[in-house]
Amino acid sequence: MDLGVQIRMVFVPVAHVLSIDYICKVVLRILWHCVHLVVSIWYFVLRMVQMLQSHIISSGLLVKYKSLDLSNLHYLAVVVDSEEAQHTSRILKLLSWLASIGVKHVSLYDMDGVLKESKGIIFEKLGCKRTWEEVDEKISLLEGKPMKLEFVSSCDGKEGAAKAASFLFSKYLKAANSHGNQEGLIITEPDMTNALKAVGCGGPEPDILLIYGPVRCHLGFPAWRLRYTEFVHMGPLKSMSYGSVIKAIHKFTKVHQNYGS
Repeated sequence: MDLGVQIRMVFVPVAHVLSIDYICKVVLRILWHCVHLVVSIWYFVLRMVQMLQSHIISSGLLVKYKSLDLSNLHYLAVVVDSEEAQHTSRILKLLSWLASIGVKHVSLYDMDGVLKESKGIIFEKLGCKRTWEEVDEKISLLEGKPMKLEFVSSCDGKEGAAKAASFLFSKYLKAANSHGNQEGLIITEPDMTNALKAVGCGGPEPDILLIYGPVRCHLGFPAWRLRYTEFVHMGPLKSMSYGSVIKAIHKFTKVHQNYGS
């Protein structure tokens, strides 16, 4: 057999296999870009619809959003990404919206404690210098609207759990020494709750948690205060709107919560 024929017999099947593999990769890449384009268009349309709905709600054209029943909304928490928490003006605008809606208690949280450091500036802008731990009566903020504020960071969660554990250890160690019996000591959930309150890390449980940031999680907000909390991801703080806040609170007022027996 001629050498050239033998070479063709060897390389032609190889080239055929390579061409098929190349075509498959090209087809898969085209399909990937098509799927990515469809998903991008879908989310773009969804954002446009949400923005339009938010604008309509803000303008007051939808009657069902005009009056909100806040009887079940006792505490509201706002979780903000630490980088976005540096924009104090946006936090102040958000607080003014919540006050105008009629929210009475607000917890402000960011992981790195940026909002805690800005507490003086926030109170100065709001015309008040006290948090709800420092007063028993309601304080008047934002054009006479009553509101109480709390500032929380991730250290409140970690240090709070450590302090509560130390408190319980000391308490039960004394009890064991006084009674001479170190067996049968059981720590229950109410014990932990009381310990957290005793060390000043209890705090109220928010009914709804508004999350402003790139991720859909509570970013380290003390977990023991989130047993029955509704989580709502609001997107980045820079794109916040009055209508989206109204919509989130309205949706919460329509939710039936089953607390168990």
